[in-house]
Amino acid sequence: MTPTIPGFEHLRLPGVDGVELAAAVGGHGSPVVLLHGFPQTHLMWRHVAARLAADHTVICPDLRGYGAGDKPAADGPGVYAKRTMAADVVALAAALGHDRFALVGHDRGALVAFRAGLDHPETVTHLGILDVVPTLDMWDVLHGVSAAVAFHLYLMAQPPGLPEAMIAGSADAFFGSFLDAWSTGPDALPPEVRAAYLEASRAAVPSIVADYRASATIDIEHDRADLDAGTRLTMPVTVLQQDWGAQLGYDASAVWRAWAPDLDHRLTEAGHFMAEEAPEEVTAAIRDLLTRRRDRHESYQP
Repeated sequence: MTPTIPGFEHLRLPGVDGVELAAAVGGHGSPVVLLHGFPQTHLMWRHVAARLAADHTVICPDLRGYGAGDKPAADGPGVYAKRTMAADVVALAAALGHDRFALVGHDRGALVAFRAGLDHPETVTHLGILDVVPTLDMWDVLHGVSAAVAFHLYLMAQPPGLPEAMIAGSADAFFGSFLDAWSTGPDALPPEVRAAYLEASRAAVPSIVADYRASATIDIEHDRADLDAGTRLTMPVTVLQQDWGAQLGYDASAVWRAWAPDLDHRLTEAGHFMAEEAPEEVTAAIRDLLTRRRDRHESYQP
């Protein structure tokens, strides 16, 4: 049996362009949307979501192309653009009656959350980012042999055909390698959870590759256009990440502050799967974020 988030209702909800997404929804109170990363599903939030549900409505969708939601064919560059995926999230929340919400994303979900914050500043009240830098900056900070840590970005950036075939030919080994390498220990990903991630990823190779390919093409265009136009994140932003700046030779806080003037940048000793390895720390960071005022006239209300 596939693991679930205990006490949460599991729904299918509309995104955009006829796409339906699967989501786990629980709790009561002001809404918080949590977006998962790679190679995971909404299940990665099981510990954090249960804690936040004590006083928030918590919405944990599977991104388009992942998990139990729809996986449309990538018949154009915009299908898996983060702009489209962000619009999915806004539509899904609206279907639940929420026209404003706090948004937290991890990994791929953090890139979607970042785009949602730029495109929908009146909808996203607070923004939390776990363990990424923006797409445009991501490519800029990878240099020489240090870029080997992100080999999958380059593989899935290739034209359609070869990446999909290579990954599908050894899907469990491919996706499992990240679950193993990015985890600090076996306790974070119990066998049944690891198996659920592998099963979901195995069934979504074309759409996962399309999501990554968009980050080497159309997502860069959107980020660069916003950077050039001076568009910035206007809501309070918290970034929690490993010390990638020290490992790859850049100032991670400065990278984020260029996009987010109201920034709380934190480093963690947890691994990449921090929501599963250190749920107390992640929950505390989210709760701290939600206490911050967007400006001196406005505080977060349900």
